[in-house]
Amino acid sequence: MKINTILFFGLVITFFSCKSQTNQKSTLGKVVKELDKTILDIHQDKNENYWFVSKSNGVYKHDGKKLTLFTSEDGLSSNSVLDIQEDQFGNLYFDTHQGVSKFDGQQFVTLPIAEGNAVDISWKLDTNDLWFRIGIGGNGPYRYDGEFLHPLKFPRSPLEYQFHSQNPTASYSPYSIYSMYEDRSGNKWFGTSSLGWCRFDGASISWLYEEQLQKTPSGGDFGMRSIIEDQNGDFWFCNTRYRYQISSNQKNGKPNIVNYKRKQGILDSTASDEDSAPYFLSIIEDDNGHLWMITYDEGVWKSDGEQLTNYPIKDGDAEVLLFSIYKDRQGTLWLGTYNAGVYKFNGKTFEKFKL
Repeated sequence: MKINTILFFGLVITFFSCKSQTNQKSTLGKVVKELDKTILDIHQDKNENYWFVSKSNGVYKHDGKKLTLFTSEDGLSSNSVLDIQEDQFGNLYFDTHQGVSKFDGQQFVTLPIAEGNAVDISWKLDTNDLWFRIGIGGNGPYRYDGEFLHPLKFPRSPLEYQFHSQNPTASYSPYSIYSMYEDRSGNKWFGTSSLGWCRFDGASISWLYEEQLQKTPSGGDFGMRSIIEDQNGDFWFCNTRYRYQISSNQKNGKPNIVNYKRKQGILDSTASDEDSAPYFLSIIEDDNGHLWMITYDEGVWKSDGEQLTNYPIKDGDAEVLLFSIYKDRQGTLWLGTYNAGVYKFNGKTFEKFKL
């Protein structure tokens, strides 16, 4: 009996020991004390957790108490993440250069890409579908229908031949996606590197291009990085020189060209001419209907509908290089930066976020 008892307790101890080791191995992420300096995207999930995307070190989760870092060692497709999305069920999706990772709160799973006969060569628009880039070198987006990622291809832009004739040795695709946006009508907009905006309304795909949206006064090619439809239904693209009234009616006789009317925008009162209007990397609308826009090295700009106000962002004496602006569920504004971590608006100024 004593021997049997000893063997029994030995098996119990072994079982719980193995179970404990298994649980330890299945625990994802590691608790860290601080964020990377390069944070490209921010998201607050439905459980009020904040997620911060690092340029090359994975993603961070802040639950209000601790900061947890998740990397490819935990199942993330790549440590280089482009952005975050959340579906109606609270699952998170991380768009990376190597694929899309779905996180259900327990594990990361890389979404499968449709192949062969399963490839969806037609464009569809469903309110529950999600759209991804998977890098920035492709010729179209990926549509996720809950089962597969469907690789899609943009229809040929009227400017493609012109681009290749002017850039015969270009090492990148002019169709590379820099930004994606869903307007108030549910239309999808894709900002490309060199061909302007592509809009999909569920029935047709059309293009919008103006050189002043793409080319900076210094001659650089800015690309289509920011877009928003304001509370009045006007669209803003990359800068505030003009606002655009978009029509779904193709009265211009060009079925592949977006029909729009350009209207005067808002200029900086201190600027000498409209060519000095800053170009924006990211833009949001606050709860008061004001637009907030960020530049790379000229701080944050706010438009109240009549004038622009600049908020310089400094880290001590150093200039903070900005990448994105985000509004959380409480209406608070956050900044993702290239060189100084995360900043948060306190109602008057942007201050560095500290744990």
